[in-house]
Amino acid sequence: MTVTRDRAVCFANARAVLDAARERLARDRAAGRLTPQAAQILARAEQRAQHRAAA
Repeated sequence: MTVTRDRAVCFANARAVLDAARERLARDRAAGRLTPQAAQILARAEQRAQHRAAA
């Protein structure tokens, strides 16, 4: 593998892990099974999204 391909594979794996975590968080949120920390993280993410949309 070339360095560029190694980097692409690494980024693809990282993206897959993050996507899976987002899906798991969305399922937990829909089922009402959020920990206080996860609820706080989601609240901050929503606040940032609203701030970006208003700008």
